[in-house]
Amino acid sequence: MYTKKILFLLLLLSTYLNANGLSIKKDTSFNDILPSSQIYIDKTKQLSMNEVKNKKFKNINEKSLGYGYSPNFNVWIKFTLKNETNTTIRKILEYDNALTTNIYLYDNNKLIEKEGLSHLSEQRRSINPIFEIVLKPNTKKTYYIQASSYITTLIIKLNLWNSESFYEKEIQHQVILALFFGGMSILGFYNLFIFFFTKDRSYLYYVLYIFGIMVHHLMYSGVTNIYFLPHNWVMPFIHYATYIVGFPALALALFTKSFLNIKKYKIINKTLNIYLVLFPFLLSLFFITDSFNKYRNIFSVILLVYLVIITVYTSFKRNRQAYFVLFGWFIFLTAGMFMYLSSIGIFNVFINFPYFIEISLMIEAIVFSIALADRIKVLQKEKQEAQYKLILQQKDEQKRLQIKVNEKTRDLKKALDEKGLLLKELNHRVKNNMQTIVSLIRLQSDDIKDDKLKDVLKTIQNRIKAMGHLHELLYKQDNLGDVDTYKYFDILIQEVMQSYNCKNVKIDLKVQTNLKIEEAIYCGLIVNELISNSFKYAFDDTKQGEINIKLCKNQNEYTLIVEDNGKGYDSAKPTNSLGLMLINTLACNQLKGNISIDSQNRVSVKINWRDNE
Repeated sequence: MYTKKILFLLLLLSTYLNANGLSIKKDTSFNDILPSSQIYIDKTKQLSMNEVKNKKFKNINEKSLGYGYSPNFNVWIKFTLKNETNTTIRKILEYDNALTTNIYLYDNNKLIEKEGLSHLSEQRRSINPIFEIVLKPNTKKTYYIQASSYITTLIIKLNLWNSESFYEKEIQHQVILALFFGGMSILGFYNLFIFFFTKDRSYLYYVLYIFGIMVHHLMYSGVTNIYFLPHNWVMPFIHYATYIVGFPALALALFTKSFLNIKKYKIINKTLNIYLVLFPFLLSLFFITDSFNKYRNIFSVILLVYLVIITVYTSFKRNRQAYFVLFGWFIFLTAGMFMYLSSIGIFNVFINFPYFIEISLMIEAIVFSIALADRIKVLQKEKQEAQYKLILQQKDEQKRLQIKVNEKTRDLKKALDEKGLLLKELNHRVKNNMQTIVSLIRLQSDDIKDDKLKDVLKTIQNRIKAMGHLHELLYKQDNLGDVDTYKYFDILIQEVMQSYNCKNVKIDLKVQTNLKIEEAIYCGLIVNELISNSFKYAFDDTKQGEINIKLCKNQNEYTLIVEDNGKGYDSAKPTNSLGLMLINTLACNQLKGNISIDSQNRVSVKINWRDNE
């Protein structure tokens, strides 16, 4: 019962104070106006000053009011100021929000001044809209503020200052904002420099995010209105608010994608890529029409929420960088939550912590910069470990090679001179390198499902083996001038037959002369190509295939004949076969010979060249 009486008395006291006005003193540096004011909401947006005066206003017990995105009504604030002194008092009335569209100040029925984004003046140098209040000695005045906003959120907070205190506060406020933007710029350019040094795209996306956040906060804090844009450009610029919010969100998504290496998670990566492609088009919907302005940031919010989910997921996957990003997300989302709560009037953290957003953004930027620095540290550590392993591997390889060279030197020293030993070792190394290449191609081929590509890789393997076997023969034989051509061709034939698993093809090999090393390489490649083509294209399963290979020398001229009893091909049709181009190049350009091909009902290739030596 007593509690109800106390509340009733407090209500009566509040009504009395609001009705009788706020007593102003000259030496008082600051007054909150709203707690001593009354409010009326005009949902028709049609009422004039005279009509509003006759409406019933309600008392305000809050220091600030927030209505979010509210283009459908006008808010009228009524307050009375009293000067009970014998001197004229001059004060500055600050409307503590830089983004309200229209702000009108009335002295009873008279419109004193217009402010807001739609009425920026060239003389204004304060971030927030301000009005000059003059109270003559022993007078009382009633003022009305009409506020509306059809693009940005509607937040109302009225402060009454004496001139000296206001401009002292304003200078301090602008200096703090300058320090904030300066610090963010330093972080941006620092990471841009690292990007040019490392070529890591994560740094570039982070720089774009920082500068996107700076552009957004320049608009949000009101600095853009007085320092960066002509006043008649401000409203058109605000119309692009969807893109101003969306750009840093897009840059942050690209940064997260690159920094956390999202490619490892295929489903998440695919979903994110699709959304990022659609993102600019989704934002354009709000630019085409104003009907959905209330939801213009919804797609950016969805993107940010998805990025948080990705970061949490990667942190569970023990991604070291995800822990830094997750902490940064916590700060970022906390700041965004308080901005939203302030805009809709639930809780205004900025009354007690006016630079909460700036501090949060700076901490977040520093956290991400630390994460990027840690990334460099991790990469350097991995590089050092790789270098150390490489050095150990090189030492082991050197020891192994040294032992091998010593063993072969002891075995061959009695029969070979120094030049022969070097040539043998060279052929051994070339053969090993070619075998390594073949092994790598075979490993890659095992992971490929495309039959056509597998066939190409198989052909490449056989070509490399054709050269590798020659070097293997040279390594094993003592005579380094000529090659045991019969043995060389036989190895090639067995290798190709094994690779194509051909059991119904009979090969007749007749070699009547040996070849020099260079000629043997070219002829080996030619034979490899021709019998490979025969295995692939010449024979049907119902027919026993035959391939005849003959190499002979008549006086000073070599003749190589390769023929099969297959189905042949139409030589009149143009072909882009790499194999035939290789055969022609080797026969005509390398051996300096002539080539003739008979492909009617079979394929017979005859190559003649002269022994220039």
